[in-house]
Amino acid sequence: MHRIGYLLTEGFQVMALGTQTVFEFANVVAREPVYCVTNYSIAGGDRRASVGAAVATLPAELDAADSWMVSGIVDPTDRPTHPDEVSFLKDVSSRARRLVGMCTGAFALGDAGLLDNRRVTTHWAFADALKSRCPLAKVDMDRIFVVDGTIWTSAGLTAAMDLALGMVEKDLGPEIASRVAHVLVMHHRRSGGQSQHSEMLKLAPKSDKVQTALEFVRKNLAKPLRIADMAHAANLSTRQFQRVFQSETGESPSRAVERIRLETARNLVERGRHSLEVIARETGFRDRRHLREVFQRTFGAAPRTLRRDAREGDAD
Repeated sequence: MHRIGYLLTEGFQVMALGTQTVFEFANVVAREPVYCVTNYSIAGGDRRASVGAAVATLPAELDAADSWMVSGIVDPTDRPTHPDEVSFLKDVSSRARRLVGMCTGAFALGDAGLLDNRRVTTHWAFADALKSRCPLAKVDMDRIFVVDGTIWTSAGLTAAMDLALGMVEKDLGPEIASRVAHVLVMHHRRSGGQSQHSEMLKLAPKSDKVQTALEFVRKNLAKPLRIADMAHAANLSTRQFQRVFQSETGESPSRAVERIRLETARNLVERGRHSLEVIARETGFRDRRHLREVFQRTFGAAPRTLRRDAREGDAD
């Protein structure tokens, strides 16, 4: 049985506990108790979450768990990690199979010196702060979770759900992980290489009409997607649509389409399930050569390079 220990600190973010559901249903799907989940803190006793709820914990011992899930706090720049927690993480690092920094939990690992020369991530709002506090860490603010050896880190607490599923896949295989995702009604199991930032979210339209047009784009990337088609989907004239779209998103419709095509293509490339020819066709590029040219110009790397890097990251 794999023992999962949750190391909770005072003021921890209660959403961190939601990831325990992944291990719970991994046991259900596997039809055997693969995982044993326990809440710990340095001294034991009740630990109060940032929302006020109290959780009972056991005193943390070095050999109490195989993998440690380290909770974060709402604002890690408010205070350094408690010295007792830093000491514990340093001591347990050579024993644990995995050390996981959930969201801002990465700061606790960093304060313990465990992120030096490691690829890591954290919530995008605190990525610069983590870089400043842990200058030897290689912080990637654009990944939902990163695996570097025994160190796993997630961009946020919803991303920690994806990370937990990644742990299940590593331990039990992709079929079990996919079934767990299905049971939890997660739309799809995202890979660690997927971006924190969705282009659809960045555009942040204010009206239903522009949102409808963007949904039309997302569902029809294989088509030419003329501005007139987007305007028709939004039930606006072409001139009205261009004016409203620019006003609400700060982008021209054609530029937004290009960004959504690129994001979708990159996600498909990094997942590695389809050939580059299929990806190019499904996302509106002329062919794989055109896809390669645009990737090289935008990302500074060919699609195959990005796919290889994503696979190496998942294999760590």
